[in-house]
Amino acid sequence: MNLKAGLFQNQQLKLQMTQQLSQAITILQYSTMELNAYLEAKQLENPLIQIEPPKKDPLHQREPFTYKRQAGNQENTVDWYEYVSVPKRTLMDVLSVQLNLKSLTSLDKKVMEELIYSLDDNGYLRVDEESFTEKHGLELEQLENYINRIQELEPAGIGARSLKECLSLQLQRKEDVPLLATMIIENHFQAFAEKKWKAIAKELAVELKDIQKAADFIRHCNPRPGSEYSQHIAEYIIPELVVNVVDGHTVAVSLYDGTTVNVTYNEEYTDFQKAHPDKEVQSYLQEKEQDFQWLLQSLRQRKQTILKVGRMLAEKQKAFFLKGPSAIQPLTLKQVADEIDVHESTISRAVKGKYMQTPYGIFELKYFFTSAIKSVRLEDSEAASARTVKNELQKLIEEEDKKKPLSDQKIVNLLLDKGYEVSRRTIAKYRDQMGITSSTMRKRYE
Repeated sequence: MNLKAGLFQNQQLKLQMTQQLSQAITILQYSTMELNAYLEAKQLENPLIQIEPPKKDPLHQREPFTYKRQAGNQENTVDWYEYVSVPKRTLMDVLSVQLNLKSLTSLDKKVMEELIYSLDDNGYLRVDEESFTEKHGLELEQLENYINRIQELEPAGIGARSLKECLSLQLQRKEDVPLLATMIIENHFQAFAEKKWKAIAKELAVELKDIQKAADFIRHCNPRPGSEYSQHIAEYIIPELVVNVVDGHTVAVSLYDGTTVNVTYNEEYTDFQKAHPDKEVQSYLQEKEQDFQWLLQSLRQRKQTILKVGRMLAEKQKAFFLKGPSAIQPLTLKQVADEIDVHESTISRAVKGKYMQTPYGIFELKYFFTSAIKSVRLEDSEAASARTVKNELQKLIEEEDKKKPLSDQKIVNLLLDKGYEVSRRTIAKYRDQMGITSSTMRKRYE
């Protein structure tokens, strides 16, 4: 082998990830709330960046303190305090108040408070009983007594360690409970949950319609008694794109510019930057000014990309905007990417967490991208979308005879009659995605 030392030229094409490109990609994939948080953080690190609230905010259109409401020709003034939200009580608050009304020793209170704080968001008790008894020097019988006292509190079913126990606790407090309902929960819960009702009916010597009546009564119980007190942060969805149908056939798309905070230049530093004698300060401010310009450019690119995607959706999904969700067509990210000459990953980032206001409600942009289902009708030149098939599936389930619910194979056959060639496996997958149970679980006995 002959190795020679020397200087050689080699031409290569490389994509370099600059700071500006990285920032543009990051900003594009942010949702509105994430972008606003990002801009607020940028303001803290760059003195030249100044942010202002959105120009338009539909959530804060009301005048402070009072607003005027029209009632016919009469004008009513409403006091502002009617619109001040009341902090929602937590499950811990509700249970602690009830504990304070009881006569408890210091040990009782300590143990029961810890049990309360061991409840999950649904009100179920999640505690390792063996470790708990060792920690507090209790016998299992004593712990069971404490748990029973927690389970006596409101709401009914709180402190249960299983769904069976939760339903049983609630039935104990209800009036006119059918004896059969109690027997089913206490002695045949697993078979009941799996809807093996014929076996239960045979063992208890009752008819299936009696099991159905008991089931209807049990359904009035709450399987998640603590959920109404769970603290979920309300998240408002404000669409970044608005679609209007003009003259019944033209679909117009525009940006809604009232979603994100406005970024402006902090003019206080203009004269300061020119007059300051310190070269390091001037260099620092020049660097921050470049950062500011990059940020503005990234925000402009984000708006342009989202608008381009929105307009392409209006073109490709025109039938949806004119006729409704049932007319949605198959569409992939790659198709849109090719049309507006960008990479598929750019479209993926552009639709993530972004919403569009349409005549049929607010939809996430990714809703409009759906796979194709083969159409077998000779006159159909286009494939149907998976979304359309799901809509058809929903209609079939809603209209079925609940005494004889449709099997997955029967649904396949009915969809085939309508022109959609779908496998039984696909129908089962769609049912699962839509939260629809099997035909066995949907069956009613009257």
